[in-house]
Amino acid sequence: MHTDGHDLRHHGDAEVRDDGAELVDLAVNVRADTPPRWLRERVAASLTGLAAYPDGRAARAAVAARHGLPVERVLLTAGAAEAFVLLARALKVRQPLVVHPQFTEPEAALLDAGHSVDRLILRAEDGFRLDPAAVPEDADLVVIGNPTNPTSVLHPAEAIARLARVGRTLVVDEAFMDAVPEEQEALADRTDVPGLVVLRSLTKTWGLAGLRIGYVLAAPETIAELERAQPLWPVSTPALAAAEACMSTRALAEAAHAAHRVATDRAHLVAGLEEFASDGVRIAGPAEGPFVLVRIPRAAAVRHRLRTLGFAVRRGDTFPGLDTEWLRLAVRDRVTVNRFLQALDQALALTRR
Repeated sequence: MHTDGHDLRHHGDAEVRDDGAELVDLAVNVRADTPPRWLRERVAASLTGLAAYPDGRAARAAVAARHGLPVERVLLTAGAAEAFVLLARALKVRQPLVVHPQFTEPEAALLDAGHSVDRLILRAEDGFRLDPAAVPEDADLVVIGNPTNPTSVLHPAEAIARLARVGRTLVVDEAFMDAVPEEQEALADRTDVPGLVVLRSLTKTWGLAGLRIGYVLAAPETIAELERAQPLWPVSTPALAAAEACMSTRALAEAAHAAHRVATDRAHLVAGLEEFASDGVRIAGPAEGPFVLVRIPRAAAVRHRLRTLGFAVRRGDTFPGLDTEWLRLAVRDRVTVNRFLQALDQALALTRR
């Protein structure tokens, strides 16, 4: 889907599989070396039950317990992407607004459902920061990511909460929140914000993009509306097993440890990128997610050169509010980052001529 020159259906996986080349993946925001062995074993063990229809009660209860919420406030989905489709189809809204730059699937789903979608474009010169006063009062559905893909901006929870209004649905995409140490600025556990809908994904931290599992947290009446729009048995038995496992004490501790490691690795990546300031490299920040957004002169040529050097990065021009000078880089371990920085130095030689 192309809207105003932006391909809303373009995602990072296309950067890796376009030509079948063996590339180091800095384009997809899934944590490397996942899923862990214990999680693979839990999923594999569920395969003996495939003859029965999926039963999501245990997984739903586990998600509810993890967030301290009643099960009536939880809906399991086939990834957070399904949740955007359900919201677009099930909720009766007149004036939806999407805060950009951000994950493009919410707007694509709304357009597919026949909605006319307004945009609030956050500006690079403002650090891609949200000003709640900039959201029009007549918007009865507002979608924002936190931390935001691709800018890696973590908005203050209270700034987002100020967007809430009676009669407005406030959708906060927290797909990357478990990659933030202590989940600072999370709204997932809140029940005091009117119209709040929080989306979570288990595909990023746990490497389950191929399994498709996520969930929605919202008021019981909203959950009921979304559930009516779902087909029967929308989440598979292996995905339910994964969801339940990822809510365990062990999993939450591992995710918390991974979030701190990502923060350390991201600091290393940012420090390396800052060495290229004389080449015009500018970092959007401060980055708080498991990825970094950078502005580079002749970024399209640099991206293609990086491919020849064995690295895939995410182009930025498919995100409303960004153009061809932007690239998104997934955070990886220090060894991989050092190799990437060496390749970037070679690729930037194009702009030094």
